[in-house]
Amino acid sequence: MNIYEEDILDHYQNPSNYGDLENPDISYEEDNPLCGDKIHMDLKIEDGIIEDIRFHGYGCTISQAAASMLTEEIKGKPVEEVKKLTRDDILEMLGIPLGPVRLKCGLLALKVLKAGIYGIKEWPGEEED
Repeated sequence: MNIYEEDILDHYQNPSNYGDLENPDISYEEDNPLCGDKIHMDLKIEDGIIEDIRFHGYGCTISQAAASMLTEEIKGKPVEEVKKLTRDDILEMLGIPLGPVRLKCGLLALKVLKAGIYGIKEWPGEEED
């Protein structure tokens, strides 16, 4: 087992920022019906900074570890900086190659985060009517 695999397993078994926030500014959840993963995120934002974040859910090791790693990465950062995160950032964070099926697992947390920050109707690059 390499160091990345050990890190993923540790995040799965001992997730960071797991749970709920009272009175979150943003709360969003989504699932991946193909493999049964589900992630819910609560964010507290103050002056454009992600002051606190929590997640909970269930699913495979990759989806839950990615959510834990992502919450560690963005806590304390400006929302505008977080909006720029890409799938490549998540893949780099995970540090292991993911096949097509596992890619959806690995990116679910980012999808939930961005959907919550942007709101469901306003994805990056799309204009609201």
